Amino acid sequence: MTLSDEQLAQFDRDGFLVFPELFDKDEIRLLKSELARVAAVESDAIVRERTGALRTVYRTHEPDGPTYSSAFNRLARTPRLLGPARQVLRDDELYVYHAKCNIKTAIDGTVWLWHQDYGYWQHDGVPTPNMATSLVMLDEATELGGCLYLIPGSHKIGTKDAYKDETTTSYPQWTIRKEIIRDVLRTSPAPIPIVGEPGTAVLFHCQIVHASGHNLSANDRWHVYMAYNPSANRPNPVPANPRPDYVVSRNYTPLVQSEDDSLHERVHA
Repeated sequence: MTLSDEQLAQFDRDGFLVFPELFDKDEIRLLKSELARVAAVESDAIVRERTGALRTVYRTHEPDGPTYSSAFNRLARTPRLLGPARQVLRDDELYVYHAKCNIKTAIDGTVWLWHQDYGYWQHDGVPTPNMATSLVMLDEATELGGCLYLIPGSHKIGTKDAYKDETTTSYPQWTIRKEIIRDVLRTSPAPIPIVGEPGTAVLFHCQIVHASGHNLSANDRWHVYMAYNPSANRPNPVPANPRPDYVVSRNYTPLVQSEDDSLHERVHA
């Protein structure tokens, strides 16, 4: 898939693009089935809420781990995701910084506080914020169900001061300080709820300010995220306690884009 000049200009201006129903129902069924399968394994790459509900499954794309799925490996390399990521980052040699599936179970699924992804990733030693993430909705995203909110154009305001919140949820989050995010919200365009049908994809810049709310609906909300980084922008060594490779990949080999755009494995005669 190739972005138009207008789409590139829109990404540069707003920091994100939405592609309604980019993946079909069969592909979404395949990804959901694979996610349910790998979520049942025992692994440090699986994070749960305090209630025990599933929160995040990492590293579904790498063949050498227990959460691996060949369908997610193909997803990372599909021209529908990798092609636009190469264009907006102006670099053809990208690798997956991390792949994760965020699950918000009905009622139990809790918030992701206002943050910039590079607010995390700068602490991993990543030199520049020239990174982008592709999101694929496996379930319908609604406001009641805790959809993502993006602040248009906020990728241009620089990296805001953040702190490590270890009390709001079961997973530590680097969140923008309250006094700063209040000012950002008052002076920026209104946050946009990113809603859509299963199969909808979103490409967004790693500096855009975003958050999501509690899932108050009766339905689970499953999303897939593929974070892309140029191999030349790989992290520098950090002095102590680097995060594990299921969060910060050590595989910097540039991805080879799939010739076959299908997520289904082809059986050759």
